[in-house]
Amino acid sequence: MKKFFFSLVGLALISSCGSSDIIAQGPSTPETPKSPTNSSYWQQHVDYKMEIDMNVNSFQYKGKQKLVYTNNSPDVLNRVYYHLYFNAFQPGSEMDVRSRTIQDPDRRVTDRISKLEPNEIGYIKVNSLKQDGVALSYETVGTILEVKLNKPIQPGEKITFDMDFDGQVPKQIRRSGRNNADGIALSMTQWYPKLAEYDLEGWHADPYIAREFHGVWGDFDVKITIDKSYIIGGTGYLQNANEIGYGYETGNVNKPKGNKLTWHFKAPNVHDFTWAADPDYIHDTMQVPDGPLLHFLYTGDTETQDNWQKLQPQAVKLMRFFSENVGDYPYDQYSFIQGGDGGMEYAMCTLITGGANFGGLLGTASHELAHSWFQFLLATNEAKHEWMDEGFTSYISALAMNSLREEKRDNPFSGSYRSYLRLANSGFEQPLTTHADRYALNGAYGAAAYSKGAVFMAQLGYIIGQDNLDKTIKKYFNDFSFKHPKPLDIVRTAERITDFELDWYLIDFAQTTNTIDYGVKAVEGNTITLERIGLMPMPIDLTVTYTDGSKEEFYIPLQMMRGEKPTSATIISDWAWAMPTYTFETNKEVKSVEIDNSQLMADINRENNIFPTE
Repeated sequence: MKKFFFSLVGLALISSCGSSDIIAQGPSTPETPKSPTNSSYWQQHVDYKMEIDMNVNSFQYKGKQKLVYTNNSPDVLNRVYYHLYFNAFQPGSEMDVRSRTIQDPDRRVTDRISKLEPNEIGYIKVNSLKQDGVALSYETVGTILEVKLNKPIQPGEKITFDMDFDGQVPKQIRRSGRNNADGIALSMTQWYPKLAEYDLEGWHADPYIAREFHGVWGDFDVKITIDKSYIIGGTGYLQNANEIGYGYETGNVNKPKGNKLTWHFKAPNVHDFTWAADPDYIHDTMQVPDGPLLHFLYTGDTETQDNWQKLQPQAVKLMRFFSENVGDYPYDQYSFIQGGDGGMEYAMCTLITGGANFGGLLGTASHELAHSWFQFLLATNEAKHEWMDEGFTSYISALAMNSLREEKRDNPFSGSYRSYLRLANSGFEQPLTTHADRYALNGAYGAAAYSKGAVFMAQLGYIIGQDNLDKTIKKYFNDFSFKHPKPLDIVRTAERITDFELDWYLIDFAQTTNTIDYGVKAVEGNTITLERIGLMPMPIDLTVTYTDGSKEEFYIPLQMMRGEKPTSATIISDWAWAMPTYTFETNKEVKSVEIDNSQLMADINRENNIFPTE
């Protein structure tokens, strides 16, 4: 069998920290928000209260959870499901078996889970669960807790679940874990029983096999009791800095007596809660003008520490870029925390490994911070629409990194285009509608989610015009932040901005593997004939050079688009998709022709885009 690999962006996960005097402020929880696409839009709501007692020697912890669940759906719920993500880190789990049987396993996982000893595995064990004070029956099935309710939850009803559970932090393999390669003690991501999302499409109780996550919006109140030598960065705002003797804004430590301390965090209107802890964290802060306070928790050798310090003013610039070009960051803080196994976005923060290479640290920080908009605030279902998460993030972070460069790139997305075109010509491509766990190859997933997803957005700018795309992104954020947007929502937003018909773009580029291939078929005197070779339709930008040395730009609208993007080019007649060729005449004799000299149209064969052939 032919082997096929793509390089993947390594991403891990984790959370943020809080300032010493900030009480739980931030955006209020939306009350059954309405979507411009669907006036009957609704979403569920959760309020978590958790108390955790961590043993840093055994890496085991005991937890109590009180969860108030509001059923905003029109449906009667007879059951609920919880995610128990740590159970993936056990020999024989779906994550373990998938990693050992896929053709191109993630190098961070491979067969490592299969070799874990009992004191190295991860687990979450539910000891008791009650619904409004009455014990429930439940069953643990891999990484999912299946719960049969004693009493159905009626539409509009609010009920309370009380749970006692135990956990063990796995040896660090993927995202979560203890004692990672950088020496960080605890990367506590996906560490608690997390209620699965229920929406218009039903339950989303996907097993944790490899990919990303989906969660219910709500408020978190979390108390973490841990050895007093540890410093914690966690989702939300620290409530008791004076009590634990830690000046979170200054990093000053004045610990009270005793072996353990309880850190109390509140996080309003988020869909997850994560924390990291280490006794050797260095903690710096930097204020974004008219924006949030940035926190940096890191350790390592002198070079690593220097690079984390160099990151800080650049992070301020990145935060301002995303706020200006997507929408205002709504929380009072954001944290960059060293840990995990790469870089992964979570509520109000990211966790990133390394730092010996500043360019890599900055690039990862840009990508993960961008996720605060495209994924954390625009909370798409990452398992079903991973390209909206990773791809849109790759798009906007490429623009942000380009803004930091002294020499700007004409096409900052060229790497994403190259990766997608390799995929499209490989024979291994699957449509973007593929569930994130159902890609045959990890490499194909990476090229689709990150690269093709970024191309989707950049190419949308080619179709509707960059100014219209910029407006679309801002309106999309304003309309769908704190919700769970779907692919149609970004397309319908673009249609509202432009008044074009754009469903064809979503269908062909995201729901099929149809490809774009237009060519210059013939040039005779002042007559040009173009041909459509691929199945996917597109409008055409055309550059014509005449024999007298002058140039003229032409724009050929796509008939089914029912409109033309703003352009200074000469607009000629529409091209109907079913017509395989298109012929027109110019006013002068033609020397050369080029289709799309911007290279923002993802044409899979550029050799036939130019006449005469170079």
